[in-house]
Amino acid sequence: MKFKIRFMLIISAVFILLTQLSFAEGSKEGWQLELKKIALNFTSTEVQNAEIYKTAGVSNARLTSDSQTLIQGTLNFAADYFVPKSFWSNTLLMEYGKTYIRPVGKDEVINESADKILLTTDYTYRLWTVKKFLGGFEAGPFANIGYETEFSPRDNTPLKKIVRTMIGAKLFEGKYLKSLYAAAVGEADYTYEPETSRFALETGFKLENPIREGLKVVSFGYYRNYLSESTERITDLQYELELDVRLDVILYKNLSLAPFINYYTAQAKHFSGRGENLYTGLSLTFSTFFKKAKETE
Repeated sequence: MKFKIRFMLIISAVFILLTQLSFAEGSKEGWQLELKKIALNFTSTEVQNAEIYKTAGVSNARLTSDSQTLIQGTLNFAADYFVPKSFWSNTLLMEYGKTYIRPVGKDEVINESADKILLTTDYTYRLWTVKKFLGGFEAGPFANIGYETEFSPRDNTPLKKIVRTMIGAKLFEGKYLKSLYAAAVGEADYTYEPETSRFALETGFKLENPIREGLKVVSFGYYRNYLSESTERITDLQYELELDVRLDVILYKNLSLAPFINYYTAQAKHFSGRGENLYTGLSLTFSTFFKKAKETE
């Protein structure tokens, strides 16, 4: 009986979705060049004579803490080309962060908190348009190829060099649902010699929820599950997951302030212990259009 009820609910949901479908045709045409984000976070704390106050047992963190500097920057640029039935998207994402800790009487400690360069090109075909369901969205297949590397290698490790291809389907360009996709992923990893090929499945999303004018909640994430690789290495991952939620507040025109929470976790295949990274912060962000695509509707 329960199975019949579930089956009828699924059939009903599919029927409702199909009644909302129509063949898609985009409302933009031509090139669009957008600086999606350029953000810089910089904090510096300089503490003098901290060792004296530590030795005396003074309970004041502003006098006894270590001097430290945090620098973190992000750049996200997109060049998109729109035609009625499809669009071609090219993106450049760069992230870099470093923390310098200078304990009294000890060597300086330097940690990288972010280091990523990702260049991608993506072709999406507009197959259907859903006008009302979940605020409306479009749907269709897509193909993506990207190259991921970094500014500098970690200690005792080579520079990351990965070519990644994706083929799948996604929902996109909605009022709330900016992207929801599922894809098969192929990786060619040239970080180590000989190179390694991997196969994975991935799903991801990006949501935007406008609260009022100048204020919205933006969230995105992905989950990638690695199924096989041509060469087994101690660095192989079983899966990785990233989630990011931020409250975007427009301060003035293209300048916004965004408190955020970012969570990343991954599990290695060949040893136990899941790695986690939880980062909270406040980002001052600038974004602008260098060129907007022509509106056709």
